[in-house]
Amino acid sequence: MALRTAAVVLAAALLAACGSDDEASGEARAAFASSYQALPSKSTLIENATILTGTGERIDGGSILLRDGKIDKIGQHLRAKADVTIDAEGRWVTPGLIDAHSHLGVYASPGVGPTADGNEIAGPNTAQVWAEHAVWPQDPGFDTALAGGVTSMLILPGSANLFGGRGTTFKNVPATTYQAMKFPGAPHALKMACGENPKRVYGSQGGPYSRMGNMAGYREAWIKAKDYLKKLEAAEGEDGGEPPTRDLQLETLAGVLKGEILVHNHCYRADEMANMLDLASEFGYKVTAFHHGVEAYKIADLLAENNVCGALWADWWGFKLEAYDSVRENIAIVDAPEGGCAIVHSDSQYDIQRLNQEAAKAMASGQRAGFDITPEHAIKWVTANPAKSMGILEQTGTLEIGKMADVVIWSGDPFSVYTLADQVFIDGALLYDRMNPERQPKRDFAVGIVEVSQ
Repeated sequence: MALRTAAVVLAAALLAACGSDDEASGEARAAFASSYQALPSKSTLIENATILTGTGERIDGGSILLRDGKIDKIGQHLRAKADVTIDAEGRWVTPGLIDAHSHLGVYASPGVGPTADGNEIAGPNTAQVWAEHAVWPQDPGFDTALAGGVTSMLILPGSANLFGGRGTTFKNVPATTYQAMKFPGAPHALKMACGENPKRVYGSQGGPYSRMGNMAGYREAWIKAKDYLKKLEAAEGEDGGEPPTRDLQLETLAGVLKGEILVHNHCYRADEMANMLDLASEFGYKVTAFHHGVEAYKIADLLAENNVCGALWADWWGFKLEAYDSVRENIAIVDAPEGGCAIVHSDSQYDIQRLNQEAAKAMASGQRAGFDITPEHAIKWVTANPAKSMGILEQTGTLEIGKMADVVIWSGDPFSVYTLADQVFIDGALLYDRMNPERQPKRDFAVGIVEVSQ
């Protein structure tokens, strides 16, 4: 009982800190703006660790200093004063893991109808919806993801629709509102889906019935969006003009055309990914990442040429026909070309707890096929590359001076099945400590329901 009480006290302190924002200043905020503020932290020096920076560098016998929520120093045998010094002899340090494809909060635990808010199936184009408006901050999955070293994630709508709506990037901190978890300054994503899902969901509801119908639906929507944007720009120009009536659906698509919203595209087959790249070229927008892409290995050069990331699984395949033609070397092959960008993603409340192990499987498969993949390179698949695809690489995803101190201390090599996250820091604050139950936050929903062992 004492442990549960301690956890509740910690959660209350964290929530109080997260809830503090600039309201007292009287400054108005835009609707649904981030109110995230870093938790209080102590300067922390981590010594004698094997450090993977996420930039391709490995530092043996390394030290890293976290100060004021940022990476202050990094190198070998640093001398620095700090409030806390951690001897990480025999342990490894990496950037906090980042999941580029999560449905936590919108498909929350427990997995029952009342918590299933990830798909709006009112029509094949629901670009007007925002996943964040359905995120339940009390989802216990956030806590189990934290225990797996995940410090940030992109929460997306599901894939029932041609246009599923906006996704949002979150910091993995306890909070009573999603706004207090929302990654400051991160761009929205637009979730698109091609292939079987839209035609399966809407084939009996007036279409699209086929992949032809899918493509026609995208093109019709983008034509309307181009016209909407043209009217907006005319109204904002020197000559003025009557602005169009506000349309939430077209507002999202116009945001993509302006480069303000990043496209994350659910797509399995190589030929369909190539079609979607042609679609993007036709209407002048960019695909940031293809998600799932079990056939991405067939067009790895095309993805690299277009600076498109592949957010992929290590070994999920075969659960439907379009997911059949997979190889375990998919991630390694997508990673291989000059400019290749491979990401290990979860799309799962369970796999998000072990992204490091999923990356290890992909690394091992690549090595068996003859690819030279080192730990200092593979760590980018779950840190720097997802950060790049989410538009937050300048803030996090690597251990570089001045970046957010999102850091994991692992019990050993993070690519070992026996390794666990020992401590997890977000903006320099120790949010999770495997050895200290008082530093293992529990969402309110779990408190009083999930027993804590004595």
